[in-house]
Amino acid sequence: MMAHASNTLNTGDTAWVLMATCLVLMMTVPGLALFYAGMVRKKNILGTMMHSIGATLVVSVLWVVVGYSLSFGQGNGFVGGFEHWLLADIALDEMTGSIPTLLFVAFQMTFAVIAVAILSGSLAERIKFGSFLLFASLWTLLVYAPVCHWIWGGGWLTGDALDFAGGTVVHISAGVAGLVLAVLLGKRKGYQKSYLAPANLTLTLVGTGLLWVGWFGFNGGSALGANGTSAMAIIVSQVSASVGGLAWLLCEYLHRGKASALGGASGAIAGLVGITPAAGFVDIGGAMAIGALTAVGCFGFISFVKHKISIDDSLDAFGLHGVGGIIGAVLTGIFASERIMGKPLDTSFFGQLWLQIEGVIATALYSAVMTLIIGLLIKKFIGLRVSHEDEYQGLDLAVHGEKVGD
Repeated sequence: MMAHASNTLNTGDTAWVLMATCLVLMMTVPGLALFYAGMVRKKNILGTMMHSIGATLVVSVLWVVVGYSLSFGQGNGFVGGFEHWLLADIALDEMTGSIPTLLFVAFQMTFAVIAVAILSGSLAERIKFGSFLLFASLWTLLVYAPVCHWIWGGGWLTGDALDFAGGTVVHISAGVAGLVLAVLLGKRKGYQKSYLAPANLTLTLVGTGLLWVGWFGFNGGSALGANGTSAMAIIVSQVSASVGGLAWLLCEYLHRGKASALGGASGAIAGLVGITPAAGFVDIGGAMAIGALTAVGCFGFISFVKHKISIDDSLDAFGLHGVGGIIGAVLTGIFASERIMGKPLDTSFFGQLWLQIEGVIATALYSAVMTLIIGLLIKKFIGLRVSHEDEYQGLDLAVHGEKVGD
């Protein structure tokens, strides 16, 4: 995600990034909220949707107070400074490339919001709502902001590890965090012993559509302008999602003899996750390869590895976003096209591949360790998991005092 060299307002660029900001926010509410809600049991639909709502509320406030500053402030190679506290130093006419800096702040806010909402998929049906909000707050400031600074804000990986729209910053950091917190929470009652039937996959498919359309803002908007790079990012996103969906359906058919609606949706999302770090760097052939390989990799992990390691990643936040983000980030180094980038790589093929792997390892390890520390502290002082009685009753009634109609 790079700003243009110009510091003159371009109304076309500004209008497009304004729209992209709205599209990315739509990915969380209602997109991800519906996507996740359809896969839980009926008694937990509202509670699951509230994770996306809660992430939006908490992260939006923290972002303008200090999150943006820690991500994009001067600081050092590890984290930004505090000069943008409450955005008080950013003038209305200050520019980031050809768009207002305040618009860049808003656009980046939506990325921080969805990162927290994504990881909530690993925690569904058993985490305390207050504990989730506290975790979301601490994780945003202590994990997301530093990683964002590393990759995009002038930190130690900026300009080295290629990440056009957040494969490393958003998907890997969130997916790994979800996995670690799922281990701390423990398994849901009945996990691997009884069928925890999804309540309404229609909601999931509607959520998939909203996520898919919103992803054009996610990837296309990351060009920070209405230009050829943005257009190409949208095209390769569509191609990768479509190939990913087809690849997942084929894997399901070969493995189970049926191709499911959930499988098609999961494959499309896997393709979108995989292309996210590469969207501004690869051509159509690269996008097709990334979509197929990411979907097959995510399918293999969810279908075979997940059950063997016996971790209750409730809605496969790690299986889709963590695994997909890792595959996509590595493949970005393999398929990056000098023709699409408009310039040669700053290093050799293998040098760039190592930089991608370095970014993946650093982000995954840092997110895992910090999530473990934050999670253990919350577990010790206020607890992470609802009581057995509340879990049996369902989070909708037990936590929020509401329920979906009969």
